[in-house]
Amino acid sequence: MSYILAIDQGTSSCRAIIFDEKANIISKSQKSISQHYSKKGWVEQDPDEILKTQIEVIKDALLQKNISPTEIQAVGITNQRETTILWDKNTAKPIYNAIVWQDRRSDDICKSYKSHESFIQKRTGLLLDPYFSATKVQWILENVSGALEKAKRGEILFGTIDTWLIWNLTSRMLHITDVSNASRTLLFNIHSLTWDEELLELFKIPKQVLPRVCMSSEKIGCINKSFFGGEMPICGVIGDQQAALFGQSCTEYGQIKCTYGTGCFLLMNIGKKPKVASKHLITTVGWSLPGYTHYALEGSIFNGGTILNWLQSELNLIEHIDELEGILKSVEDSAGVYFVSALTGLGAPHWNPQAKGAILGLSAQTKKAHIIKAAIDSIAYQVADLITAFELETNEKVLDIKVDGGLAKSNYLMQMQADLSQRTLIQFSIDEVTSLGAAFMAGIAIGLWDLSKIKKLLKEKSKYFPKKESKLINKMRQRWNKAIEVVNGWS
Repeated sequence: MSYILAIDQGTSSCRAIIFDEKANIISKSQKSISQHYSKKGWVEQDPDEILKTQIEVIKDALLQKNISPTEIQAVGITNQRETTILWDKNTAKPIYNAIVWQDRRSDDICKSYKSHESFIQKRTGLLLDPYFSATKVQWILENVSGALEKAKRGEILFGTIDTWLIWNLTSRMLHITDVSNASRTLLFNIHSLTWDEELLELFKIPKQVLPRVCMSSEKIGCINKSFFGGEMPICGVIGDQQAALFGQSCTEYGQIKCTYGTGCFLLMNIGKKPKVASKHLITTVGWSLPGYTHYALEGSIFNGGTILNWLQSELNLIEHIDELEGILKSVEDSAGVYFVSALTGLGAPHWNPQAKGAILGLSAQTKKAHIIKAAIDSIAYQVADLITAFELETNEKVLDIKVDGGLAKSNYLMQMQADLSQRTLIQFSIDEVTSLGAAFMAGIAIGLWDLSKIKKLLKEKSKYFPKKESKLINKMRQRWNKAIEVVNGWS
């Protein structure tokens, strides 16, 4: 039997999933990783912990079904995207912790480039925001003693998580990333599909630190046999949200998906030409297959699953996450409470990194369940705002949305989303569509699958249709807009 291994390194955990030729999950291993919040607005992770944990879950996934590395036809890698690591080429040690995509420390650096914002967006499709990698790289080079001088001498390497994993798993042979991850750095020209010399000069980043850029579906090298007892060919690399878009088979213009994870990410396939979006959304490379590249329109919400973690760990409003659905059913609605979940600023379409969260509409009758319900509702409101922004940007009507991610398992949230967006939501029977997207990339590279086969492998599990009247929804969204105004005014 032959299998495809998907390495899925996310913000909160590392996963390894083995698929068969029919895209069935054969084995799966998952383990959490730590996040560190040393200062307000700072989010870091330990690169060595990420690597160690990822190796552990790959070993476990192989052992569960006694699968030999020689039975793995291809490996696909997907990862949290903008998270930034710089390491010493000679010692193989990180020179600083991984700065996570949610981190806001480089906001002042971004402000210093405000006059270049239009130029940056035209080249990269991205907005000038601490979310992306370039200003994180600049911060590390400026704040770690001797780092910039070493970087200029070619002794420091930069990578997003995919690059860090590949460099280590190939025993330091390959310093490489793919176009989808490169397009998240603020350093990549999405028109020429190359690193941009002028942007590198602007952000004061030596070109020597950058990885080589490959396609998303391409045979690039092998995981060294010393790790798992046999070589395994790496044939796919793709950022996690683009992987979910492909895993949901959104391979044609206008198809759209939303992933409800640590953050929430709405992506629309916009075809083979990079149309730079307005200041509310971003344009990103979706993937690159032999002969063509697809682009995507994207809106990112910084706080999705993090809201639940905060309610549980900081406010103690939830004892166990599996209680959530019961709590949500215990009250009819949020009783006029609105929760703006700007715990790390507001992402698209508002883009206010300085925004603070707020709970509005409290009264003596407010119960714990009302606050929790309002917190979950805030996710659906923000996604509904994004759908509106997508339609304004493209002049296209969004008919349905394919959904995935951990929070997509909440029937309440999915029904609220269908109501607030007044759109149909579609869920497939395979939950792990991000990992599946990486597996598809690897499988395409070896000729196992093509686009027509992939579509046949996906089966619908459930659909959510709007139930609330549009008049009521309009009133609810007007109140939500007022809550956003309060938060923006407060910041």
